[in-house]
Amino acid sequence: MSSTGRRNRRKPVRKLNHQMRGKLVGLFGVVLLALVCLLARITYINATSGSKYTRQVLTQAQQSYENNIIPAKRGNIYDRNGNLLATSNKVYNVILDCKTVNSDVEYVEPTIRALTTVLGLDEQDIRSRLTDSDTKNSQYQILKKELSMDEKKAFEDYITVTEDSTLSESEKAEREKVKGVWFEEDYLRTYPFNDLACDTIGFTLSRDVADVGIESYYNSTLMGTDGRQYGYVSSNSNVEQTIIEPTDGQNVVLSLDVGVQQIVEKYVNGFKKRMGAKNIGVIVEDPNTGEILAMDGGDRYDLNEPRDMSDVYSEEEIKAMNDAETVDALNAMWGNFCVTDAYEPGSVVKPIVMAGALEKGAISDTDTLDCDGGESFGANGDTYIKCAVWPNAHGTQTLREVIANSCNDGMMQIAAKMGAEQFIKSQSLFNFGTRTGIDLPNEGTGIIHTLDTMGETELACSAFGQGYTCTMLQEINAMCSVINGGYYYQPHLATEIQDNNGNTVRTIEPVLLKQTISSDISADIRSYMEASVLEGTSAHSKVQGYSSGGKTGTAEKLPRGNGKYLVSFIGFAPVDEPQVVIYVVIDEPNAEEQADSKYPQYIAQGILSELLPYLNIEPDEAEDGVIPETELWEGFDGVLEDVSGSNVDEAGNLVDAEGNLIDMEGNRIDEKGYLLNDDGEHILNDNGEYVMSENLEALEEEGGDTAVQDSGNSMSEDSVSNPDAPEPPENDEDPIIGNDMESEGLTNEEAGLE
Repeated sequence: MSSTGRRNRRKPVRKLNHQMRGKLVGLFGVVLLALVCLLARITYINATSGSKYTRQVLTQAQQSYENNIIPAKRGNIYDRNGNLLATSNKVYNVILDCKTVNSDVEYVEPTIRALTTVLGLDEQDIRSRLTDSDTKNSQYQILKKELSMDEKKAFEDYITVTEDSTLSESEKAEREKVKGVWFEEDYLRTYPFNDLACDTIGFTLSRDVADVGIESYYNSTLMGTDGRQYGYVSSNSNVEQTIIEPTDGQNVVLSLDVGVQQIVEKYVNGFKKRMGAKNIGVIVEDPNTGEILAMDGGDRYDLNEPRDMSDVYSEEEIKAMNDAETVDALNAMWGNFCVTDAYEPGSVVKPIVMAGALEKGAISDTDTLDCDGGESFGANGDTYIKCAVWPNAHGTQTLREVIANSCNDGMMQIAAKMGAEQFIKSQSLFNFGTRTGIDLPNEGTGIIHTLDTMGETELACSAFGQGYTCTMLQEINAMCSVINGGYYYQPHLATEIQDNNGNTVRTIEPVLLKQTISSDISADIRSYMEASVLEGTSAHSKVQGYSSGGKTGTAEKLPRGNGKYLVSFIGFAPVDEPQVVIYVVIDEPNAEEQADSKYPQYIAQGILSELLPYLNIEPDEAEDGVIPETELWEGFDGVLEDVSGSNVDEAGNLVDAEGNLIDMEGNRIDEKGYLLNDDGEHILNDNGEYVMSENLEALEEEGGDTAVQDSGNSMSEDSVSNPDAPEPPENDEDPIIGNDMESEGLTNEEAGLE
C-alpha cells in the first residue's frame, strides 16, 4: 500500500460505552442536586433572615442621612415691656456629599459651577474636598454656615427645572447633573438692639455655648433640647423614618427696661465724646424690689459681632496684637465693670456707715460732731488724716451737715465711736465683702478688713470709703436698703420664665434677704442725703421739679499720690417714697484734675432728667403744675444722640436687612401684621384666609435730644483721702469665681429671717 493511501486512512470514531454513559448521568445528577440544594438554602435564608441582611445593607447605605440632629431653637430674651433683646432665626448650613458627586464624572463640574455661581463659594476649596483622600468619599462636608432662607431658595431655584423653563436643553441638562448638595437646618442668634445693654445680655459663642451675661447665667433654660431624625427598616424591609422633635428653649423676661437703658447710654456716650474716662459704670435699680432697670459697664460691642474690637481699638492696634493679647483684649471688652470689678468706693459709703452707727446705737440722731480739720492717729500722733477743708474746719455739725458737707473728720469720729468690731459687723450687715447673688456670672466680692487687719487708721479711713474695696452692685444694693425703709433685697434681672409659646412657666418674685436698719433711721438718712443735694456736694445732680437725695464720692487710687482718682455719685428720687436709685462711677476721667465729683453728677442729672418722666414719677416739687427746666452740663451740648441701636424703622417697627417688616420672631409681615412668604406673598391657611402673626409687639423709639446748658451752680468740694490712707487688705480668693449657675435665690426662711 502506498504512502498516500496510508495518509488518507480515517481514524476510527470512539463510541461511549454503557459504563461511560452511566458515569455522565451520575455526574449530571450530582450537579443538579447541588443546584437544588443551593436554591433551597437561598430560599430558606431569604425566608428566615432576609430582612436582617436587607436591613444591614440599607442601613449602611443610608446611615449618613438617617441620623441627623434637629436643632432646638434657643429661647428669646425680653425686657420688662416685651421688647425683644435676643432671638434665634433659622439659617442653613451647606452640606456637600463628595461620594455622590464623585460617583459620576459628569456630576463634578455642574455641581462646582452651581456652588460657586449661586452661593459664591470658593472653587478651589470645593475641588480640594472632592479630590483629597481624606474627604473625597465623605458624605458630610460643611461648605458654609448660616445661609439665609433667601440664599437657600436661590440655590434650589437654580437646580429646579420646571416644564415652562426658558433654559436651553444644554442648560437644563447641566443643572439636572448638580448632585450631592443639601441644606442642614440651624439657628443663628441675633440681637435686634446690637450693642444696647451688651454687658448685661451677653452673647452665645455657638448655638448652645455662652460665657457672658444673661445668656451665660440662664444658658440651661434658654438652650432647649435637640431632636433627632433617623431611619430604620420595618418588618417588611421598608425603610422608614423616626423623628424625635426638638424641645425649644424657654424664654427669659428681664427687669431691664430698654427705654431706661437707652437714656443711660445716651448720656454715658455724651460724656465719653466730650471728656472720656478709663471706664464708666452706671446702674439704675428699683429700691423696692431689687430689680435692675439698666446697667452699663465697660466697653460696648455689637452682640451680633462680639469679636469686632474696632469700636475700642484702632486698626493698627488690633493688627499689632498677638493671640494672647487679642484674648486679653476681648475678655476686657466683654467684662462688666458693674459686676466684676472691686475698687475703693470713697465717700458714697458715708450714709451707709452712718446708718449702721445709728442702728448699732453708737450715735443718735441728735448728736453733733466737731470738725477741726482732721484727726491724729498713732502713739505720738504721727499720722494725721485731713478733712477736705483743711487747713480750715467745718466746726460743730449735726449728722445732716456731716453728710451734706461730706466731712471726713465727722465720719472718722463716728467710726471711732463704733469700734472695729461693730464697724465690721455693720459692713457685713450691708453685704460688703460678700456677693449679692445677682443672676449674672463672675460677680466680684470686694475685700473688707478683719479684726486682725483693722487698726485705728484702717478704721478711720474705712469710714469714708478707703482702705477696703467693694463692687458697684454691693454699694447700690446697700444704699437701696438704707433709703427704702431698711429692706435688703437680692438684686436680680430675670422676672419671668416662659415656654416657647409665651406662657408663663415661673414668676421670679423679689427676694427679701434681711432688714438692715429701722424705717425711722432710713427716713433720717434720706433727709441727710436730700441736704447734700440742696446745699452740699451733690448740688449738680438736682433735677428741677423732683425732690432727691444724693452722695458724692472721690477715692484716691493706688499707689497714693499718683493723681489717679475714681469719682462717683449715688442718688435717689423722690425723697419720701424713693422709686429709683442711680449709681454712677467714673474711673479716671480724662481731666487734668480727676478728683472732681461733679463729673458723675453731670451724667446722673442728665439721666434723671429724662428717666423720671419716662417712669411716670410725679414731680413732687412742681409749683402750680409748672416744672422749671433743668439746666444740664454744657459739655453735653452738641454731642447727645438718641440711642436706638435696633433694626427698626421710623415708626418703631422691626425690619430685616432689606427693610422688610418682620415680627418679633423674624417672620415677614405686611403693614397689618399678616404673614408673608419669602416672595412677599401672603401666607394662606386651609380656608384660604390670610394668617395673622402672633408676635407683633413693636419696639418704641425714644424721644429727641434734651437741650443742655451750663448749670453755673456752685458746690462744696467732696472729701479727698489723705495720701497716708492704708491699702485694702489682700485676699487670695479669686474675686470673679462663683454665681455662674442659675439660682432660684434665697427665701427669707432660708436666709434665717423671720
